[in-house]
Amino acid sequence: MAEYSLEPVEVPPVETAFRRIHTKLPVPESLPILEVLEYSEPRSMRGQPPIVWHSAENFTVADKWGNRWLDWSSCVLVANSGHGREPVKAAIREMLDQGLLASYVFVHEQRARLTAMLQAIAPEEDYQIFLLSTGSEATENCIKLSKTYALEKHGPAKKYFISFNNAFHGRTLGAQLAGGNEKQKIWIGDRDPSFVQVPFPDGYKNEDTRFELFLETLAAKDIAPEQIAGVMSESYQGCGPDFLPKEYAQKLAAFCREYDIVLTMDEVQAGFGRTGAMFCFEHYGIRPDLIACGKGISSSLPLAAVIGRTDIMNLYTPGSMTSTHSASPLCVAAAVANLKLLVEEHLVEKAAALGEILLPELERIREKYPDRLGCVHGRGLVAGVQVVKPGTKEPDSATAAAINLACFHQGLLMFAPVGVGGECLKIAPPLTTTPEALAEGIQVFEQAIDQVLH
Repeated sequence: MAEYSLEPVEVPPVETAFRRIHTKLPVPESLPILEVLEYSEPRSMRGQPPIVWHSAENFTVADKWGNRWLDWSSCVLVANSGHGREPVKAAIREMLDQGLLASYVFVHEQRARLTAMLQAIAPEEDYQIFLLSTGSEATENCIKLSKTYALEKHGPAKKYFISFNNAFHGRTLGAQLAGGNEKQKIWIGDRDPSFVQVPFPDGYKNEDTRFELFLETLAAKDIAPEQIAGVMSESYQGCGPDFLPKEYAQKLAAFCREYDIVLTMDEVQAGFGRTGAMFCFEHYGIRPDLIACGKGISSSLPLAAVIGRTDIMNLYTPGSMTSTHSASPLCVAAAVANLKLLVEEHLVEKAAALGEILLPELERIREKYPDRLGCVHGRGLVAGVQVVKPGTKEPDSATAAAINLACFHQGLLMFAPVGVGGECLKIAPPLTTTPEALAEGIQVFEQAIDQVLH
């Protein structure tokens, strides 16, 4: 990931209903804060455009020096129902006033309310809910449950855990073993050979979208279907975003059913309305056995969950699969309020409708620079534009970063480019974004691309 310069530069002033830029960027007065962090934090925490957040409201972010950005980051797919929504803040205040900040796994009332709400949107009524703190915890538990189910029901030969190239499931050990980025695994040293990756059928980086490629890859590795404990896929891969072809997803689900393989869909980034469905896997018409959730579950505070089949979720005895901050009261209160907002404000449907505006516009922009913008993938209010070197599919991270910085200077905030080579300009506004704000964001995005690529 590119590191952005901390040298303040003059930028043209901006003043609209949604954006205001009237200082140098980065703001000179913000430099002492950034410099403290450079000294006190590891450099892994750097790499985003140099803004010091002070407040965030609905679909805008502001610093304390009067600048305001239209937000296309959503705190990296967190703020689905918008930043700082009053119902969410009120729910947190109520819990604070009640006097409950932590409870370990002792029961509190809101925990029962949230698990019931999540159970109501699960694929089946009897799916159960395990509340956690982070997406990595959720995916780790899906791996653990998949392997435990296979071991206890079928024995030690059913041990392989299959995931996909370019996948990202978190930064903990199991999550990175299941991840599909080799650079992120160097630190591990000796690998667990039961973790195996296969090509992801994105249609651009890998043009072979046949499900048969999945089977052929496993056969070439001498892995029989009967030996597979679990399969995990992001419902869309975050590096694109790249989606499974519907037919591929359905064949994968049928394959898992046939061989009693636990199918996990990682919805940490994709869930809670982001793609125009409550869960992205709904677009495929499949029913996963386990669902890893996080990010948009609360639109604010750290919370995650595993939603899964009762027979799998109940493999561990009381007290043997818990987490210290499972169902942390403040986070749970925020999540309950957030889920109510998603339903009452029809934000899932709004995301679907806004996607019908966003994606054609992004494709139009791509067609202006077909040798530099490799592809546009997206659904609902998540999309990505791949920036490539002229006439190739080779990632062009430097140009992507330049476009990202130009957006920042014009009052459109995106997180730093992602993707296998830092080439993907990822677009993820809060689902509360209005059509007018979305249109303005698209205009700024196009201007930034024109500025860099002309």
